[in-house]
Amino acid sequence: MKKIVSVQEVDGEGLVGLMGQRVTLFCANYIYTGNLTGVNDTCVLLEDAGIVYETGSFADKVWKDYQKVGDKIYVTTQSIEMFTVCK
Repeated sequence: MKKIVSVQEVDGEGLVGLMGQRVTLFCANYIYTGNLTGVNDTCVLLEDAGIVYETGSFADKVWKDYQKVGDKIYVTTQSIEMFTVCK
């Protein structure tokens, strides 16, 4: 059996490392995109945010169907399956 015997915390990784950027969160039910301005243990804060109902080609510069939902939205971290800087 192989085991990991040491863990090192790296600053600036994950969601915290993307703060200040426009991110896309692929969640259990929806895809959210917005400016990542806050992160804590239970949720993230997106500003100038919306829901992507249809992505279109990822090579395109804009989403095929993006609907703005508000100036600020909070998304629970438990629903996030993947996150990235995209479009």
